[in-house]
This record gives sequence, C-alpha cells and structure tokens, in this order.
Amino acid sequence: MILHELIDYDILRLIWWLLLGVLLIGFAATDGFDLGVGTLLPFVAKTDTERRVAINTIGPVWEGNQVWLILGGGAIFAAWPPLYAVSFSGFYLAMFAILMALILRPVAFKYRSKRESARWRSNWDIALFIGGFVPSLIFGVAVGNVLQGVPFRFDPADMRIFYEGTFFGLLNPYALLCGLLSVAMLVLHGAAWLVLKASGPVAERARSYGSLAALAVLVLFALGGIFLAIGVSGYSITSEINPTGPSNPLFKTATHDGSWLANYSTYSWMLIAPILGFAGAAAALVALRAKWEVAALLFSKLSIFGIISTVGLSMFPFILPSSLEPNSSLTVWDASSSHSTLFTMLVVTVIFLPIILAYTAWVYKVLWGKVDEKTVTDKSGHAY
Repeated sequence: MILHELIDYDILRLIWWLLLGVLLIGFAATDGFDLGVGTLLPFVAKTDTERRVAINTIGPVWEGNQVWLILGGGAIFAAWPPLYAVSFSGFYLAMFAILMALILRPVAFKYRSKRESARWRSNWDIALFIGGFVPSLIFGVAVGNVLQGVPFRFDPADMRIFYEGTFFGLLNPYALLCGLLSVAMLVLHGAAWLVLKASGPVAERARSYGSLAALAVLVLFALGGIFLAIGVSGYSITSEINPTGPSNPLFKTATHDGSWLANYSTYSWMLIAPILGFAGAAAALVALRAKWEVAALLFSKLSIFGIISTVGLSMFPFILPSSLEPNSSLTVWDASSSHSTLFTMLVVTVIFLPIILAYTAWVYKVLWGKVDEKTVTDKSGHAY
C-alpha cells in the first residue's frame, strides 16, 4: 500500500479545510492583538512615554505572531491552488494595500526612536496606526465579499481564471459592515492585551475602549447575521457531491439562490460557533469591567474563534463562491491539491506545528510581565 493511501482523499481534504481555519484563527488570535494595539495607539496613549509603553507590549512578539499569516498564505498556495490563484489575483489591489500597511509597521518599530524629534515620532506613530487599522478593515471586507460571492469564472477549455471585479466594487455595504466587525473584534483583542500587559493610564484607557469595542462586536455580529439571513443569498450544490472526485470545479453544478444559514438547520451542533462569538465578546466585556485581565484576553480569543468559525461553517463546503458563474465556485471537494501533496504536507505539519506552538509558548513565558513607564525609560534596557 502506498503510504499516502492510509488516509482517504476526502478525509485529507476535510483536514486541510480545518487546518486552514486553524491558521486563520491563529493569526487573528495572535497578530490580531498587535493590529488592535496599533489601531488603539492614538487613543490610549497621550504622551511619548505612554506610546512607548503601548508599543513595547507588542514590540518583542509581533514578528513571531505574523508568522501565522505567512503560514496561512503558504497553506492556501499548497493545499488550495485555485483559491490562491483567484484570491491573490482578484484581490490584488486589496492585498497590496494590506502589504504596504504591514510593511509600515516594522519600519515604524525600527525607526521611531532613532530621533528625539516629536514630529518624527508622531509621524511613525501614524504609520503604526495605519499598519493596524488598514489590515484589520480590509481582512473583514474580504470576508464580506467572499460571503456574497466573488466575480470570477473558469474557461472550460483550458481552466484559465477570469476575474471581472474592481477594487472599488469590493467596498459594498455588507463588506464594509464585515470590515467594521473585524476592526471592532481586533480592537477588543488589542485592548484586552494592553489591559494585561500595560499599566497606568494606558491600561485604564484600553479598558474603556475595549468595553466599547466589545459592545460594537455584539451589535455588528448580530447585524451581520441578520443581513446574511435576509439580504445575502447563499450558495448550494445541486448536483451529486463526490468528496473524492478530481479537483475540477466545473464538474459540479451550483446555484446562488440558497442560504448560508442552511447548515445550521441540517447540523444543529454548528450553532456553537455563533454562540461562542457572542458569548466570548459579552464575557470579555464583563471581564474588562471587572478587571479580570487574563480572562478578558481569553474571552476575546474565544470570540475570535466563534466569529471566524461561524463564517467557515456557514459556507461549508464552499471556500470561494463565484457570483459570476456559480458552477465555478470553489469547494472543499473540488479545489484541493492532489492526494499525495495533502498527505505530505500533513506529515510536515504534524511534525513542525507542535514545535512552533511550543516555541511560541516559551517566548511568551519568558516575556511575561507588565510594561510600565520605568521599563521604557530605563537607560540600561532595550525598549522601543
């Protein structure tokens, strides 16, 4: 027996769909608070010293956290090639905007304190805000567009991909609503991190803004669900589903008159995802007000898990529906790499993912503790 045949093709496809979700949630749960802190920087820190306190809570860890984004992109490229081709080409300008914003962040970290000029530092603080806010918004806008369907199609003759959308077409009302939810979710996460890691006025202001962000998450998540139920048509497969069939989206037929909420009536256990999204945000709000620092961060992570899982479970088995030609929509069963490729990648993941998690846990343990004004003004230290 060939080794990769130990796991059936349909099971491997499902495992990699789950792993893609794990990587996206891992990115939002780790680098998400970095983005949230950047977005909050102008609001929670009024003086240069206070801004340095906020920056130094994420300065030592942001690079490691961003690895989850690289892992997610790599997983899409290797496990779901058509998804990578459509999303990274169709959303090119949006991806470019995210890339430029993310480039600003490390440059700002490195250059901010190279000069004592207040104007110099203020400009780099603006760059840190852009580096936090812009990706938070655009990631959510992208999810909103995926839920509505993306205007692409395959040429049946040679499987060339044609994308017929525009950048400004992505900025539709529902997508912007999802973008605001993404910003609120990550601001809540960043605020919970600052409450845990910072001290003094920075932590107190973060508690206030985090409470507002938690309320915004509850309201926006509810509105997103309502509009998804009454204003956004879902997709459904109308032909026979072959979980072990070839990776060719055109071998099925699909329609755009379904409902993204249909899965919840078929599989009631999926309701746990939106419940966790709401419960996590509500619990984070209570924890922030009660000054339960560790609990606030954990509940914020729980809300992120619930919200992102809600999107994935609502769409299953679709991973990128086509509004232009529903039959071209990408699903878990027809957009993956080969059986052997998925198996080889799974073996590598089983070996290296625990190492990454163990190293990350060790780094956070070493860097545990609060950042205060004395820490960043100590001449013998290495603060940003």
